[in-house]
Amino acid sequence: MPILRSSARGEYNLPVKSKRISSWRDIARRARAAVCVSAVLALAACTPEQHLLLSLIPDGTFPILLSHLEKTDDKNRRRVAELDERGDWNGLVQLAEKNLAQDRSNSDWWMVKGYAYTQLGEHEQAAGCYEELVRLGPDNMLGWNLLAQSQRAARQPQRAAQTLNNALLIRSDSPATWFLLGESYTDLGSYRPAAQAYRQAVRLNREFSQAWYGLGRAYARQGKQAEFEQIVQSLARLDPPLAQQLAKERPAGEARRGP
Repeated sequence: MPILRSSARGEYNLPVKSKRISSWRDIARRARAAVCVSAVLALAACTPEQHLLLSLIPDGTFPILLSHLEKTDDKNRRRVAELDERGDWNGLVQLAEKNLAQDRSNSDWWMVKGYAYTQLGEHEQAAGCYEELVRLGPDNMLGWNLLAQSQRAARQPQRAAQTLNNALLIRSDSPATWFLLGESYTDLGSYRPAAQAYRQAVRLNREFSQAWYGLGRAYARQGKQAEFEQIVQSLARLDPPLAQQLAKERPAGEARRGP
């Protein structure tokens, strides 16, 4: 399954600073939501071995987010963007640690540090940063999702599933979180609960093509041929190339025909 890329540059049309902007908090919230969707879509097609090894956040999205962080001054925003552009992940860790030494309650720097560790392939370290992120903001669904993704990358799918279930106790209206729960159960080979999670994701977002794909794959692994074919047909209307990819998962005994 091919890696999906997000056309993040300019895509989210984030506003620049002006008197008409209600608050930096609103901007950061919208930016974080954009990052969450992009990160999930970018990871959806990866194998467990590939998760987060390429990039947790697609090219272009992270600088957009960092330019609107509410607890970071302009000088540090520019410095983060420079280090990110150069790929100096150790430098980014050091910058985050320097700022956290002054204020360990600054959630922005925990996210920056987690991102840098992800780029270094140090997923357990990244998970530790995202744990702090959700401790500081328990309703931060992006933080929960990033934590679970890092746990999956660290070959800890059971912990990831528990993390996501905990997150859903706080907020159950996040399609991305339900989708990642389905992915975590798929990592564990638990296809029935995976299907249940994917169904919740598509119930909340009917156009979430990757969740439809996951649901069809879960049906295929359970040998549910009729349900599988329905998903292939539905996905063909939403995302024909992805439907063709899903058709390759057709349960044994079914004719290998196009979607």
